[in-house]
Amino acid sequence: MAKFTRIQVYQGMYETGMVPVFYHQKPETAKEVLKACYDGGARCFEFTNRGDKAHEVFAVLIDWVRKELPEMMMGVGSIVDAPTAAIYMQLGADFIVCPILVDEVIKVCNIRKVAVSPGCGSLTEIARAHELGVEVVKIFPALQVGGPEFIKAVSGPMPYVSIMPTGGVSPDEDNIKQWISAGAFCVGMGSNLMVKNAEGGFDLEKISELTHNCLLTIKKYRK
Repeated sequence: MAKFTRIQVYQGMYETGMVPVFYHQKPETAKEVLKACYDGGARCFEFTNRGDKAHEVFAVLIDWVRKELPEMMMGVGSIVDAPTAAIYMQLGADFIVCPILVDEVIKVCNIRKVAVSPGCGSLTEIARAHELGVEVVKIFPALQVGGPEFIKAVSGPMPYVSIMPTGGVSPDEDNIKQWISAGAFCVGMGSNLMVKNAEGGFDLEKISELTHNCLLTIKKYRK
């Protein structure tokens, strides 16, 4: 079962302000990237359900994380159906993230009191997510949905909404400034954070540095 309550997860998302998003089919590679993000200050991490037997990789990762990175809250993304969400919750996922709004996924997470952030692209979907008890909604792909201006527009009629944009968020200070200044609760960041070196491997030192700098930038521009 989850180690962290959904209240702790939401607090962790807000306090750090960023959720790294990553998938790799090799557990050892994923461990290295996880450690790099953790060393940079990340305390919430989204492992995406995007490859064959991804749940088996996650099972290895979460056992390792519980021992080696005790403050890391481990979530799973790209979830589009309730049975898959249930598998990951059984493995100990602390939160579930979806690219779309699926009532059944939210309901099964609520039964287990596991944090869930569904993907929304309109006020109607956000309102539906709230009706189902969601605390933090995801907008995805955030840039295509409308970017920072979408968040600003939503905050007019719904100033109470908590939004996590994912897709189009980069480590550049100006980019982060736009999202945070628009009112983002936190940001999800994937490939733009997971940089590689000249040999084609993940540049772990750079990933850690970028993570650290992103968290500092988020604090700088928080209202």
